[in-house]
Amino acid sequence: MSFHGKDIKIFTANSNPEVAKEIAECIGIPMGKSEVSQFSDGEISVSLHESVRGSDCFIIQSTCNPVNHNLMELLIMIDAMKRASAARITAVIPYFGYARQDRKAKARDAISAKLVSDLITVAGANRVLTMDLHAPQIQGFFNIPVDHLVGAPMLAEFLREKIQGRVNDYVVVSPDLGSVTRARHFTTKLGCPLAIIDKRRQRANVSEVMNIVGDVKDKKVILVDDMIDTAGTLCNAATALIEKGGAKEIYACATHGVLSGPAIERIKNSPIRELILLNTVPIPESKMLDKFTILSVAELFAEAIQRIYADKPVSPMFI
Repeated sequence: MSFHGKDIKIFTANSNPEVAKEIAECIGIPMGKSEVSQFSDGEISVSLHESVRGSDCFIIQSTCNPVNHNLMELLIMIDAMKRASAARITAVIPYFGYARQDRKAKARDAISAKLVSDLITVAGANRVLTMDLHAPQIQGFFNIPVDHLVGAPMLAEFLREKIQGRVNDYVVVSPDLGSVTRARHFTTKLGCPLAIIDKRRQRANVSEVMNIVGDVKDKKVILVDDMIDTAGTLCNAATALIEKGGAKEIYACATHGVLSGPAIERIKNSPIRELILLNTVPIPESKMLDKFTILSVAELFAEAIQRIYADKPVSPMFI
């Protein structure tokens, strides 16, 4: 059994230092002193500038773009702390990269999510704290405890203030069949009805046919997803809801704003009026749009970290 150390120390690598600083401020402690840099050949160097012996260390690092670089920073920092005799090391990964490679989609595929979980464990992490894994069963890939936070309550609370009791004017929509469970939980928090986008590709190289299961005519729609990567599914759904469903306004929310490739251009040209995201993935100024609203996960992670340190259950946070 691994018990907590003598004190909490918060460290960060380079993927999301702003969130790490916010978490430390919420807990009321200074950031751990460390430096993560590169040698001239691209190798990563981690230097800890304070003792971590006997401490409960939390490393804040999203494995977002550049995914492999940020993953290696995390692994090397874990190894450095293990060799410096930290009492317990928790990898705090607000966004867990490779989560979509959780199974063999075709013959001879790698299951990269399992490989990454093994790397984190072998590096020396004692537990993992993350949020909204694309495939929740990834928790079972680890042989160490995984605390899995969810972003829906934060998003729902923000939208509840926007709706202000006018639940009959809004409909929560799942953009595909894979997000139905998430959207159904969202409806229970908001009290709104549910609709589903059923998208089907009739044959190769033929555009998708979208069917809307549920009534969205003259309604304000809230699209709910766990992540937005290239934004193709989200923006196609938004267009179908307006053109086929007769929806009045489109809002969207997601935990992780990956926003790769053509995502920004697609969202900019889409009928989505407002997109609410959590800051698990940093969004550079060059990608920010007026229709973006960014909510901070710092308080949620800070509470989880304090519970883990005190050996208290994290589950009451989901009630």
